[in-house]
Amino acid sequence: MYCGGQGIYMYYLARELLALGHEVHAIVGPPFPELPDGVTVHKLDGLDLFLKKKDIFPKGNPFGIFKPFNLYELVTSRVGRFNEMLTFSVKAFLKLKELMPKHRFDVIHDNQTLGYGLLLMKTLKVPIVATIHHPLPIDTKSDLSQLTGVRDRIRRAIMYPPFMQGIVARRLDMVITDSIASEEDIRKIFKVKQNKMRIAYCGVDTSTFSPNGFIKQPGKLIMVGRTDDRKKGAVYLLKALKMLEHEPDINLTIVDHVYPFSMAYKLAEQYDIMDKITFTGRISTEQLVEHYGQSQIAITSSLYEGFGLPAAEAMACQLPVIATTGGALPEVVSHGHSGVLVPPADASALAGAIKHMLGSEQMRIELGAAGRKRVEQKFTWQRMAQHIVDIYSEVIK
Repeated sequence: MYCGGQGIYMYYLARELLALGHEVHAIVGPPFPELPDGVTVHKLDGLDLFLKKKDIFPKGNPFGIFKPFNLYELVTSRVGRFNEMLTFSVKAFLKLKELMPKHRFDVIHDNQTLGYGLLLMKTLKVPIVATIHHPLPIDTKSDLSQLTGVRDRIRRAIMYPPFMQGIVARRLDMVITDSIASEEDIRKIFKVKQNKMRIAYCGVDTSTFSPNGFIKQPGKLIMVGRTDDRKKGAVYLLKALKMLEHEPDINLTIVDHVYPFSMAYKLAEQYDIMDKITFTGRISTEQLVEHYGQSQIAITSSLYEGFGLPAAEAMACQLPVIATTGGALPEVVSHGHSGVLVPPADASALAGAIKHMLGSEQMRIELGAAGRKRVEQKFTWQRMAQHIVDIYSEVIK
């Protein structure tokens, strides 16, 4: 579950399906996600080409680099293409074909791989659904809007296969997505028909993410997200922090593993606000809950979110949220009720909202309490899993 939002989604969906009495198998590749006890895990080999900068050879079998899939990934990655979605989907098809004589699967659920291997899976005569958290072209568009160098823009433009995901999505039995905003974008960008899509809001583990009586630190803000993902809008949050540099006690905790050459690190140095920022690196869930508990405001400065798990997690911890109106965030954070919304890519509006909310303890208390209640009513993993089981039943019938 520490591979990012998709890993968290897979963990909790599997856990709740097990709790409902279903048998769950997971076909996964590196970096291997954490999965709950009771899931039958089938691990596929891979190279971690975008994670291991030096050691690209498969452990225990360096000559495995010459396997067709591995060699293809290696060669294409050298020119900046990310073809792991394609190769993983084909390897997953081969694994499923191997498993079919031993197991009777009622449904195949893809967690946004959307590789051509899914079309091969259709020959197995098992219904196929996929969760699409948001279309990847949104990431590309967001990056291109912020990159200035010609070489960087070309690299970003060619990273993902331009047509594959849309071609595959249109041919699946059903698409599940996290929000109304994502559904609209999938329809526009991937041309998936609306009658082949269903919405199942993500959830929060409300027993883990909860108000636990931590002592608040004056002026402590928290952002949770991968800052090198330009869609997360870290640049605008750092600009807002620069605007507030003369305000006493304001400090920002960024929960992300950041290197000196990372965008956020370089911008913090450029704006001369390093003394107001703490980069936590990778931390445990317990440590994350503690940071939420110690903070006065959580900030989601994203240009776009297909759902917005960090905002929902903060709300579950009874922490008031300042978020943008990008993507699905208005569906998660109710403006003026459980948080405050500002336009995306507007550092001045972000700074104004931070200053205003820090100035009113009563406002923070009321928004935090309403946020917790909203999560309990709308955004639980149990609720999501039951909705997805209903979708499975619909597709099977």
